[in-house]
Amino acid sequence: MASNNERLLFAAKNDNEDLILEIFGKPGSFNINYIDGLGNTALHYAASKGSIYVLEHILSHEDCDVDPINRLEKATPLHLAVKISDPELRFHVVESLLEAGADTKIKDKWGTIAIDLVPANDERTRGAFRLAQVANQISYLM
Repeated sequence: MASNNERLLFAAKNDNEDLILEIFGKPGSFNINYIDGLGNTALHYAASKGSIYVLEHILSHEDCDVDPINRLEKATPLHLAVKISDPELRFHVVESLLEAGADTKIKDKWGTIAIDLVPANDERTRGAFRLAQVANQISYLM
């Protein structure tokens, strides 16, 4: 039988909101930042697959690390989210991660920050990055 950590990863990969709610109903029985063999967390999978319902639940968990770095690409969930092909889904996932405080300055193993991976014609997502960077600068000054 799969552990709750493995079930959490499955829920993230498949946007299974019922399953994540069931797991969340058993506090202490799972690690929200559980890392699989590739160094991915549920947040990596939810971000890369565009699992918006599960993503919101993961981000709402008080112990959620929004910037875990995986093993193969040294990528954060934000790096993976900007690769989503559907522009609307990409914007929603990126915006959710940025609102949760994702760090826009982390570089992957190729030295690339997430905004560099946003398609050139996606001004809406690029705008979300700019807003997050301005908000970070303002909060730094206060």
